[in-house]
Amino acid sequence: MGFWIFMFCCDLLIPLVMICAGWMMQYHPPREINYILGYRTARSMKNRETWVFAHRECGRLWQRWGWVELIATVVLMLLFLGEKTESVGIFGGVLCLLQIVPLLVSIFVVEKKLQATFDENGVRRQ
Repeated sequence: MGFWIFMFCCDLLIPLVMICAGWMMQYHPPREINYILGYRTARSMKNRETWVFAHRECGRLWQRWGWVELIATVVLMLLFLGEKTESVGIFGGVLCLLQIVPLLVSIFVVEKKLQATFDENGVRRQ
């Protein structure tokens, strides 16, 4: 049971970080365009407007997908309550890897929205 609790807590980390970071990105994006913190791609760093737009879009996605991941994780991990340590470990590890997929997909989604909203110079399309 102790290992199940450990894996449960580990598997909750990514969804919880997505929810919290998504909220921060959506409502409090970094003030200055920088190379250290935030959603940093060439397209998002064109100007202040693209910077804020990218953070808001990514934040919305992370919040939505984070809640979906959180609920799915709780339900799926409850199915493994009382199972052997090895089964819990394998499933928990696979679940953690699958939780990373939406983080990567969000890059493509936000970049597509940036491309549809702004031209290659960062000027909003009419």
